[in-house]
Amino acid sequence: MPFARAGRPGLLGTVARAAARQGTPARDAPPPAAPTPGSGRELADQLSRLAELRSAGMLTEAEFTAAKSRLLM
Repeated sequence: MPFARAGRPGLLGTVARAAARQGTPARDAPPPAAPTPGSGRELADQLSRLAELRSAGMLTEAEFTAAKSRLLM
């Protein structure tokens, strides 16, 4: 005779229902896409700031290039 549970659901059932209501992604779901910059103006401001730091000698050319490529990705 199979076991039949009567009454309130167990912990596993409660967690599964809560996850379904919240829209929890499946384990094999692809990771979310990387966030994109908020605006073109924000990106331009960040690039300007990097250029100022390079001009002031606070960043080397290599550091500037690396930071710029991270921003533009």
